[in-house]
Amino acid sequence: MSQKLIAAVARSARLRVLNLLKRTQGLSVQEIADHLGMSYMGIKDLCTDLEKRGLLDARREPRDGNTGRPRMIHRLTGRAHELFPVASNPLTLEVLDAAKKLFGPAAAEKLLMLVWQQKTEALFEKVNGPDVEARADALARARDAAGHMAAVEQGSDGRMRIVEHHCPFLDVLRAYPVVARLEAELFRRLLGGPVERNEENAAGLYRAEFVLGA
Repeated sequence: MSQKLIAAVARSARLRVLNLLKRTQGLSVQEIADHLGMSYMGIKDLCTDLEKRGLLDARREPRDGNTGRPRMIHRLTGRAHELFPVASNPLTLEVLDAAKKLFGPAAAEKLLMLVWQQKTEALFEKVNGPDVEARADALARARDAAGHMAAVEQGSDGRMRIVEHHCPFLDVLRAYPVVARLEAELFRRLLGGPVERNEENAAGLYRAEFVLGA
């Protein structure tokens, strides 16, 4: 993405809109305005500008109960992913691919396993507490600081989960699906119990949840 575009969206109001939408599955103009304490027309103009830049799309969504006119919601596109923190780059994938060519098909996965083992060990110092709730809160804070846009939520089933709206190494996750398993194992080891990882992807939206006690 061009530096000119990054500079344009980095202005405070645009960035606030993008950060808010990144943590949701889409919001209406009025909902964005209410969250950010801004005027309806101000948010509408920002959304129109971001849509022209290819960072937002708009779609109609039925209201609860399918009554009344559908509401128009705005959500991020895949292009907007590039504006958020990343922990990998094309060279990362090139190194992993080279490892496979030099040392066999399993070499890349072995390297990734070692990296995630080191990630887990580093997090043990930050993730501590007398119970799983305290450890989950500490882990969510650590993951949020690392760019995963993470938060603890209570599901409708009553189970606690850590929900993440960004993956700083999404390209590696897509190229090497074993990363999803390594992520779940990291959570299991740090929280000391079973964890189920679920992932949703729609347009430019990424959402992963780690359900505790699964």
